[in-house]
Amino acid sequence: MPSLPVPTAEQQRILDRIAQQRERLRARRAARAQSLAAAQNAAAAGGADDSFALRAAGFAREHPLAVAAMAGVAVVAGPRKIVRWAGVLLPLLLRLRR
Repeated sequence: MPSLPVPTAEQQRILDRIAQQRERLRARRAARAQSLAAAQNAAAAGGADDSFALRAAGFAREHPLAVAAMAGVAVVAGPRKIVRWAGVLLPLLLRLRR
């Protein structure tokens, strides 16, 4: 079996950096897999049972542009139109949830 040549000091530094990078990538993959598993467990455990306020806050955190657009439309439309449209859309949304 042929023996491998001994790396120079510069080559060894590069090999060490490659090994460190591989270890960081392994740790990142493991952390991501763990966080995905925790998120799936949390969603399965109580995601649907959360209060409307918690779900709304989660939606706002995940979709800030959509929330800003809805707020802009609400400001332009005015409170009377918002109440009128809520009276039309809310029963439809509640029916869809069932």
